[in-house]
Amino acid sequence: MTPGELAGVLGEPPVPEGTWEHEAVYVSAAALRRRVPAGELAARLRGLGGVAAVEVRGRGFLRIVLTEPVVDVRPVAIPFEPAWPDFPRTWDNPGFVVRYGHARACAVLRWAEQLGVPAESGAGAPPDRYHRWVLRVLAELPGRLVSREPGWEGYLLRLALAYHDAHERAPAVPVGDEEPGQVHAARVRVADVVREVLPGPDRL
Repeated sequence: MTPGELAGVLGEPPVPEGTWEHEAVYVSAAALRRRVPAGELAARLRGLGGVAAVEVRGRGFLRIVLTEPVVDVRPVAIPFEPAWPDFPRTWDNPGFVVRYGHARACAVLRWAEQLGVPAESGAGAPPDRYHRWVLRVLAELPGRLVSREPGWEGYLLRLALAYHDAHERAPAVPVGDEEPGQVHAARVRVADVVREVLPGPDRL
């Protein structure tokens, strides 16, 4: 199941809800806006692989729970050119925070290859809450891409800060004598998506 499949059934991107630490949840008011029976949409959603449950609330509000957070690896081109200055290269400069996030994600991919982290597409979602929060922020992308007021500056900064936190608290590559495994592969896949979304140079 991909976010695109959810949007295909609903007719619009659903909205991620919560932190995704314990469960990955989307909500949607598509039934109300499209004037389609909520039960019909819910039944179609339940037929998708990767959907754990669909609850109809109120007059047609849908709550969709996934079996696990989805890592959407399709390249995303954001129609936004940031005008942040390059300097100072401190955490007070949003431009540095975003560009450094991109550079860190690029570094993770280089280190992963050198350290033998398996490049497995079936690695699933990372189990740690830090990378799950990154996935939660990434899940906003489809909705923002079709929004009249996407708020790209604030969004890119939020994504970068979330990724910096994940990078520091739950390393994507083995540390010390740790052997590379599935958890590292899952985190590297997240880094690959972040690299595609955040603008910046590959190295700083």
